[in-house]
Amino acid sequence: MTAAIPDPAVLHSLAGHDRVVLLRSLVTDPRIEVGEYTYFDDPDAATAFEERNVLYAYGPERLVIGKYCAIATGTRFLMAGAAHPTVGVSTFPFTMFGGSWTERTLDIVTGLPSRGDTVIGNDVWFGYGATVLPGVRIGDGAIIAAGAMVTADVEPYTVVGGNPARTIRRRFADADVARLLRAAWWDWPVELVTAHVRDIMAGTPADIEAIAEANGLLGDGPGRGAETAPRR
Repeated sequence: MTAAIPDPAVLHSLAGHDRVVLLRSLVTDPRIEVGEYTYFDDPDAATAFEERNVLYAYGPERLVIGKYCAIATGTRFLMAGAAHPTVGVSTFPFTMFGGSWTERTLDIVTGLPSRGDTVIGNDVWFGYGATVLPGVRIGDGAIIAAGAMVTADVEPYTVVGGNPARTIRRRFADADVARLLRAAWWDWPVELVTAHVRDIMAGTPADIEAIAEANGLLGDGPGRGAETAPRR
């Protein structure tokens, strides 16, 4: 008997492990968008992702996370509301305390430049305790090492780590990265993903390209991950 395909709409799709949640069925904030099968792992408060792991979301900027991402415990996304003004002498956030302080300084805060949305591609792995700063874009297939402080954009299929995060290595040669972005396996029907899940986990970029081509799914350009999302 063939095992069932996991249902992306089920919050706790890993039976017996409530610490793992599929985020697409959890998030309610319209500024947070998560693709199918992206999961978050936290032994204490997995269902509090929006409150504990997406911080300072006070403005219109969005957090967009692609499909099939793995987000470890302690990963945090800092949004644009974390910024303090640096146009003058003090960085103290007088505005947040209300009253005359707000009246006299609100225009300074509302006039701060924004780096735009934070956009995470597909099949990105976040190690334990990683932190992503506002407006960062992380490409498909990237790996963010445990404890990394991501302050700048990350190219597809790149491993980064440290504080600030720096490139450790590229996972594949440029030609193979191009193959994978054209194949965009994360956009395949889940039945096709299931049929080739072993190839996806252990195959080569050429294998994935061949499957996409055989099924009429090979694009002529990059996938729809962070590397193609327009900046505001």
